[in-house]
Amino acid sequence: MTNDTSNPTDAEGIVGRGNKDGARLFREWFEGLTDVAERGDQSAYVFVMGSINEILKAFDLPVVFPEINSLQTAVRRVAHEYLDEAEDYGYSPDICGYVKADVAMQLRGGKHSMGQVPKPSLAVLTNACNTYIKWAEIWERMYDVPIFTLDVPGSRDGKRVTMPGDEDFENDRRYVKAQLKELIELCEKVTGKKLDIDKLREILGHANRMSLGWKRVIELNASRPSLFNALTDGTIFLGVANGFRGMEEGARYFDELVEEMEYKAEHGIGTLVDEKYRLAFVGVPCYPIFRRFNEIFSEWGGAFVNSSYLWFASGGTNRGYQYDLDNPIDSLAEGILINVRDAMDSMFHQGRMLEGILDEFAIDGIIYHPIKSCRTVSTGLADSRRHMTERRGIASLFLESDMMDRRVVSEAQMKNRVDAFFEGLQSRRNQSAIAHQS
Repeated sequence: MTNDTSNPTDAEGIVGRGNKDGARLFREWFEGLTDVAERGDQSAYVFVMGSINEILKAFDLPVVFPEINSLQTAVRRVAHEYLDEAEDYGYSPDICGYVKADVAMQLRGGKHSMGQVPKPSLAVLTNACNTYIKWAEIWERMYDVPIFTLDVPGSRDGKRVTMPGDEDFENDRRYVKAQLKELIELCEKVTGKKLDIDKLREILGHANRMSLGWKRVIELNASRPSLFNALTDGTIFLGVANGFRGMEEGARYFDELVEEMEYKAEHGIGTLVDEKYRLAFVGVPCYPIFRRFNEIFSEWGGAFVNSSYLWFASGGTNRGYQYDLDNPIDSLAEGILINVRDAMDSMFHQGRMLEGILDEFAIDGIIYHPIKSCRTVSTGLADSRRHMTERRGIASLFLESDMMDRRVVSEAQMKNRVDAFFEGLQSRRNQSAIAHQS
């Protein structure tokens, strides 16, 4: 890693700003939810893959992301308390850890380690994850609130992706648009407000800036050395991308994040003192030992430069899709179809996503991380790994643990397998050097 200190004032003001401001915004977001809860105001429960934040913000509805609430309990090492409480209540150990942590939080009256989470006035979900549907039914039973499920057609197969102008795509877009009109009617009924189309245009404009920024930030990480860690730093960026989508604060954050990453790229400022191996990550991070999980790789000079998580957990924001502000409803339907479908593809057709980044990001190895809690994201990873090995011969590691449950996370076993993986990478590199010399 090189550091240009010719203008230390700029470096001190820019480098690290994204992490610092992201953490601050996240704290402010939870403080805002606490205020909503204390006032007893309305809120909407949503999910990262298709939050439809653009419409909800047009009705001034604060959004609650149960997935984010749950993962934060794991990062703060208190998830086991919530999981135990949900299991004592009757939920099986095999059920998604996110769901169980959320159920326990609801049983505690919304008490969370970062603040007070308000009760829902409605819940909005997509079919991007099969668990979403059953999860929302829990809130429906608990609070007797309306549940809206947006059915987003996915890719017909892993090879052909329809785009605007294709007959199948246009049929799907009209289908999504009809559902959005139903959602607008529901929001009008719940809030007692009429949709302000000009306000929606303003929100879509903020979302456009954020999408462009997120796409650019990911592209910039192809730099050598990498500019941010796709697991640790990337999770902070994702939090802002979800919680502040469609808001001026979120758009400004990503404008400034692009500025930071471009500055780092220009001055050769990376994340590791000695970046030896560039890695792609597939799956959901291991939050129970989040920092240590990353250290097990970074100690070998392994840097996570891209991740399927940055794609699907941003709900497709990574694509940089731009809404047409002159046709907000039609364009929103098209954007949701493209973005949510891309999020689903990032889970179900990882091979296509991975093949698109292997060369551009100079990937040395792929880390597959199937987890006990989530069958949706984990099913098929073994087949995906075999497929990539056959097609590209890329080194890979299949590392099983969980995103929430520390009972199935063994740091010692994990480290042994990671050490063996890097020893194999080093051997490959040595053999390649010998072959090149001969």
